[in-house]
Amino acid sequence: MGAGMAQLEGYYFSAALSCTFLVSCLLFSAFSRALREPYMDEIFHLPQAQRYCEGRFSLSQWDPMITTLPGLYLLSVGVVKPASWIFGWSEHVVCSIGMLRFVNLLFSVGNFYLLYLLFRKVQPRQKAASSIQRILSTLTLAVFPTLYFFNFLYYTEAGSMFFTLFAYLMCLYGNHKTSALLGFCGFMFRQTNIIWAVFCAGNIVAQKLTEAWKTELQKKKEERLPPIKGPFSEFRKILQFLLAYSMSFKNLSMLFLLTWPYILLVFMFCVFVVVNGGIVIGDRSSHEACLHFPQLFYFFSFTVFFSFPHLLSPSKLKAFLRLVWKRRIQFFVITLVSVFLVWKFTYVHKYLLADNRHYTFYVWKRVFQRYEIVRYLLVPVYIFAGWSIADSLKSKSIFWNLMFFICLFTVTVPQKLLEFRYFILPYVIYRLNIPLPPTSRLLCELGCYVIVNFLTFYIFLNKTFQWPNSQDIQRFMW
Repeated sequence: MGAGMAQLEGYYFSAALSCTFLVSCLLFSAFSRALREPYMDEIFHLPQAQRYCEGRFSLSQWDPMITTLPGLYLLSVGVVKPASWIFGWSEHVVCSIGMLRFVNLLFSVGNFYLLYLLFRKVQPRQKAASSIQRILSTLTLAVFPTLYFFNFLYYTEAGSMFFTLFAYLMCLYGNHKTSALLGFCGFMFRQTNIIWAVFCAGNIVAQKLTEAWKTELQKKKEERLPPIKGPFSEFRKILQFLLAYSMSFKNLSMLFLLTWPYILLVFMFCVFVVVNGGIVIGDRSSHEACLHFPQLFYFFSFTVFFSFPHLLSPSKLKAFLRLVWKRRIQFFVITLVSVFLVWKFTYVHKYLLADNRHYTFYVWKRVFQRYEIVRYLLVPVYIFAGWSIADSLKSKSIFWNLMFFICLFTVTVPQKLLEFRYFILPYVIYRLNIPLPPTSRLLCELGCYVIVNFLTFYIFLNKTFQWPNSQDIQRFMW
């Protein structure tokens, strides 16, 4: 029976992957017909890849407006160049815009497979229904609107996602050297992916801390020690435990031996930052790091919006209100701190205000900019969203949650520009780790994603416009 269910799951998975790829190919064809010239950031990425394709790798050939390392271009050349040798295609064909964009479509297939493998590894396999839930979850995340859209343009999103998910999978299987190597590949696509290599190391640390914490709790239970009381008693207990654990040379040496490949990778990253004089490669004036704390609030809102079937319900709202009333002093302090962070640390990037092709331009203009008080009125929504996300991760250990939220903070807060693309990876990591939702909720989530994708593609391909001082066709996008 078990073998039969596994075989059936394999058929379902193959059907889901094949249908998704077929639809993606049809959409890719529509994109290729409509977009024969580079669009948006492609005006930097495509010419750079074509220079590499022609064998021009010198630094003098590098476009100073590109901020990321050349991972995408190097891998693209490694994929398309053999096609010219095998099929006898000309340089003009293999280095064309369509061929280079197709590389990301291949990445999307890899991402689909990696998501499925991660769901099989992360989520426990207990009942027959979970196989359908895993495949539906995989399909849903594979067509996640902000990720799926960039599969059809020559951007770094698809490749960045592929190597980060692959590194995470290898980490979960205990292949930490391979995971760190894949983390390096992810870093070559986007420098901030170093945080997700640290996340992989954090998985190991969180696992060991959880084991030690359970032993500590059992020991205290046997010794019948009086519990620590007070408003932040749990936090104080965990802090005391972490301090005691980190004071042990045996514990630290054990963690070092387990995580040294990731430590070496972080060391290489630090050397890169020192030699490069910063994290970004080019256009540094437009990519300055800052403490943009509301980015965390925007991510919470983004996550609740796209995961509403799992995070929004009357029972959730009632539970939240009961908790607020029970711990009103703590929530009052959290609200005051949040209002202060919105007041003092809200930054508006010049790109956000200047480029009306992105949806974020309209979100900012029509929600935040129209009435300044809206920024503060939304604080309770942010707090509920943050609590709902944390509550959905309660099946994970306290140390895993601590590690995840530290990585989330590090990857979002330093970004001055509000752009939904920056939320893709943390959202996918989050969504992979919540318990498998019921099939009905997954179907609702998938249906909403399909509708959002349909509207996004329809608007992008058909609702074009022009700027007054330009003859170029402009399109709305994420």
